[in-house]
Amino acid sequence: MSSPIIIYGVPFSQPVRAVLWLMLFKQMDFELSLVNPGSSSEKGSRHPDYLAKFPTGTIPSLEDKEAGFVLSESHAIMCYLCNKYDWTDLYPSDLEERAKVDSYLHLHHRNVREASIGLVAPKVRKDLNFPEDFLKMSQANIEKAFKAIEDGWLSKSRYLVGETLTIADMAAYVEIGQLQSLFTNIYDFEPFPNISRWLKDMQKVDHHDVIHVALYELGDISKEAPAMETIISANKKGVVAIHEELAKING
Repeated sequence: MSSPIIIYGVPFSQPVRAVLWLMLFKQMDFELSLVNPGSSSEKGSRHPDYLAKFPTGTIPSLEDKEAGFVLSESHAIMCYLCNKYDWTDLYPSDLEERAKVDSYLHLHHRNVREASIGLVAPKVRKDLNFPEDFLKMSQANIEKAFKAIEDGWLSKSRYLVGETLTIADMAAYVEIGQLQSLFTNIYDFEPFPNISRWLKDMQKVDHHDVIHVALYELGDISKEAPAMETIISANKKGVVAIHEELAKING
């Protein structure tokens, strides 16, 4: 019996959620190994044992024991999994269609990813001092990215790359979707009808609710920052939900 893929991280992390969603969507068995981001203690992403495998000290990371292979960065992991298991429904084999998926994934990091840095982090981490200029730049990048998605990516198709779901949508949704009223309620998408429609479509994708249990538990943070106890509790419930879903997959 082959060893399952190991995914290192926590479900509260957006990039981790994208990878876990892909695995659940494809009904693929895996092991979730919890890693405390930024911590140098045991089971932390800055612990020497973790850094020995994953020198950047980030989550998510993947360990494919059967192949003797380790990898960091969510988009690289998602592409690797699609290539390994021939999931061409989510990562097209057609070169031009695949290039469009790659194009969004490259755009994501310093544009849509700013949604976490510029909007979510300052509300969740009141202990961190974010310079005002930095926040303004992040928010400007968010608005620019949302406009490009609204007027370009989603203007003529149901999903980011055509009429079918791809890993580009999963990667995008975990960042953009967390802002909607369904979860943290810190961004109004009414001026973006195409994005609003896409958000609703993505909520219907298999395992959406399981992957986002931690956010459901966190709730509305638009007016008040959550207590650390709330964040920890939400993360724990997210882990339980994923393990329960894995148990169903494994019969």
